[in-house]
Amino acid sequence: MEINYKEFVLLFSWAIYSFEQYLSFRQYKKLKEPNPPKSLQDIDEVREEFKKTQAYGLDKAKFQFISALFGQFQSTWVFVWNILPWLWTSSGEWLSYAGYRTEYEITQSLLFTVIMTVMTYLISLPLSLYYTFVIEEKHGFNKMTLRLFFMDMIKGFLIAGVIGLPILALVLQIIKWSGDTFYFYVWIFMIIFNFVLLTIYPTLIQPLFNKVEPLPDGELREQIEGLASKIQFPLKKLYVIDGSKRSGHSNAYFYGFFKNKRIVLYDTLIEQAETGEILAVVGHELGHWSLNHTIKVLIISQLHNLLLFFLFSQFIRDSALYKSFGFDTQPILIGFMLFQFIYAPVENVVAFLMNILSRKHEFEADAFAKKLGFGSQLRSGLIKIQMKNLGNLNNDPWYSAYHFSHPPLPERLCAIEKTD
Repeated sequence: MEINYKEFVLLFSWAIYSFEQYLSFRQYKKLKEPNPPKSLQDIDEVREEFKKTQAYGLDKAKFQFISALFGQFQSTWVFVWNILPWLWTSSGEWLSYAGYRTEYEITQSLLFTVIMTVMTYLISLPLSLYYTFVIEEKHGFNKMTLRLFFMDMIKGFLIAGVIGLPILALVLQIIKWSGDTFYFYVWIFMIIFNFVLLTIYPTLIQPLFNKVEPLPDGELREQIEGLASKIQFPLKKLYVIDGSKRSGHSNAYFYGFFKNKRIVLYDTLIEQAETGEILAVVGHELGHWSLNHTIKVLIISQLHNLLLFFLFSQFIRDSALYKSFGFDTQPILIGFMLFQFIYAPVENVVAFLMNILSRKHEFEADAFAKKLGFGSQLRSGLIKIQMKNLGNLNNDPWYSAYHFSHPPLPERLCAIEKTD
């Protein structure tokens, strides 16, 4: 008796959708509460901005209900009406007009990917426009014009094609060449590709979207360089990025391998926070480096990828998998897509566990910044950034445990106060 994988995927998909909407409803009720958590009620900034944070959170929650429902019906429709096999067959027919036969599986896979990507872009476009130009605009965060929005979309699509399509072709070719042990060779190839991408992204890709310049000389630069030197962080470059070109949200991060690290500050962060608070945020980020959080997550993610590719190798020739979704052939790309559908339960568990690990790392990085002497500045900086970004203050514990990679503000402040 063959397994009907499609029924399993649809059942699990609706179960997860229902569970996540239940969590979202719990969060929605928290966002309608009239007062912030007791631990934050004595903070002036919180009292002044609380109604704004609730309004922003409610608008995003309502949008999430609609977009999640739309996405769920869309994926169900794709499965029930066998849209994927129709797209695959159509891409083969269009190739035949160009003189290619059906044995050109990799070429057909690339065309199928382009068609599906374009369709996804177009289907999601109304929701993206609404979120950016209605919700973000209403609450003062959107800085984009329609022209910039569509330019970013076109650039993203072209970059994905220029980089993604050759990589996809190489992966499919590796699978064809290497036989039953393809999972190992694909895994090694993807590790190399990820390292190359991380290397070229800041210098070749990001400048297509943002202006990145050296942080000007002054007190802030001197103090960040002094902080990096104090903990032997191999800082080579210190940049500021024009995040305000698109959004009022703020951020800071570091990147680079080995002895070649760069720190990037958003101009919005520099505008929103004082020097000591920025140093506290940088100290938090340096805590991730000092405590090897990035390396730990990288190792875990790569081991997870190896498991993913190995499990796929056990399903790649399972004819029942393809038949369940309406395919009468067994293309490699389609097999991987279908496998990801049935692997989704494992992926949900992994994502939940990674959120737990991420929150642990955030607490540890906060503690590191406090040990550097930035406890009070980190506390005030987190409050200020949370208020400037209108981050949720009232969070349902189930919702935050399932969705959040960062601890809610009250938990972080409590942990900072308790840290020795």
